[in-house]
Amino acid sequence: MLNTAIKAARRAATIINRASFDVDRVQVSEKQYNDFVTEVDRAAEAAIIEVLTTAYPDHAILAEESGASKNLHDENENVWIIDPLDGTTNFIHGFPQYCVSIALQQKGVITQAVIYDPSRNEMFTASKGGGAFLNDKRIRVTKCDKIADALIGTGFSGRDMSGLDEYMEMYKIMTQKCQGLRRPGAAALDLAYVAMGRLDGFFEKGLAPWDIAAGALMVSEAGGIVGTFAGESDYLYKGDVLAGTPKVFGQMVNALQAFAK
Repeated sequence: MLNTAIKAARRAATIINRASFDVDRVQVSEKQYNDFVTEVDRAAEAAIIEVLTTAYPDHAILAEESGASKNLHDENENVWIIDPLDGTTNFIHGFPQYCVSIALQQKGVITQAVIYDPSRNEMFTASKGGGAFLNDKRIRVTKCDKIADALIGTGFSGRDMSGLDEYMEMYKIMTQKCQGLRRPGAAALDLAYVAMGRLDGFFEKGLAPWDIAAGALMVSEAGGIVGTFAGESDYLYKGDVLAGTPKVFGQMVNALQAFAK
């Protein structure tokens, strides 16, 4: 199943890379305010779904652009959770921080994960109980144990400005507590960066399952912790996520738990 997901991610990346050479010609539409979709998103998603459903025709799909497959609510034990191009706004501006994200949920548990950065040819993979890898090399979270020494990733959706004041409060708190704060603009890739040690932690509110699923498994398999702002485990469909090294995670929860829903 992991190899099939890798194949699907590479198929999508071929479409993305081809389009990246002439981004100005890519057709872009606005789903809602500051929420964009391109023909590349749709083509990449279709390619992923074709690979997955050819191999596993009975599996259900939950994808960003096409939504849920008809069999998703038929007590299906296998659900592929797909973001064909996380970081679309970055992509349409030629900013090379975007990725393909694919995860498999079995009986409610994420068991396989692939995040592929086509601009850097970095393939992050994880299997539950089998560890996390970057281009077949084992990865681990950093040994950072103090938030004051941590480089933290974050994100804020421009779709709903009603949460801007709250986010600025969180930004202020974390800026004062950590060594540096970064907002690259692709949550799945941010989580992969926590897993392989480029970031020591990450936080964001209002994410969708396809933003979280693959990256969360990678962080867990790399020795980190993922949870809600209250430190609970029901983050996948709640959408409010903290991730980090074990000690940094605990310190982030202490700093941001006032913002837990």
